Amino acid sequence: MTTQRAIYRKHLGYAALRDVAGISARLLLRGRTNFVRSLFKLNSVYRPGLLLADHARPVEYEIPLPPRATASPAVGRALYVHAPRGRAGRAIDAATERFVDETRMGATP
Repeated sequence: MTTQRAIYRKHLGYAALRDVAGISARLLLRGRTNFVRSLFKLNSVYRPGLLLADHARPVEYEIPLPPRATASPAVGRALYVHAPRGRAGRAIDAATERFVDETRMGATP
């Protein structure tokens, strides 16, 4: 609790309150009081015992883990979700297309 107060004191000192004064005034004029109320409740919000108690409770439902992958990873063209369309999908000349095919890593034509 003392650590949290020190953090609040450091980051929410008079300089920070001066910076937040305009925001607070604008929100209060619109009837939105949650932000301003939260500034005065800073010491009561952080309760480590309450936050850590959630981890001690039994799990009511648990999401199952995905099955382990037993197959070897796919290689080459099998990595593509959509098969490469080759030159039909691009407007480039034959020399550029040949260069692309020769320098493409991991895929064999």
